[in-house]
Amino acid sequence: MFKKTVVNFFGNQSKVSRALNISRSYVSAWPDLVPELQAVRLERLTNGELKYDPSLYEHDNQMVSH
Repeated sequence: MFKKTVVNFFGNQSKVSRALNISRSYVSAWPDLVPELQAVRLERLTNGELKYDPSLYEHDNQMVSH
């Protein structure tokens, strides 16, 4: 889930922080990708209007057997 999508949905970062009961500075510090736990919470909070996509949080650095 992308930060821009979340902020657009709620209107601004302050409204996002109030909806999640977290500080606005924490929301402001998010990278482009919303932290996974918050993405899960946002999907539940919005009754699925915002979608948590687990594939966005998979690690590319998987170990390769030799």
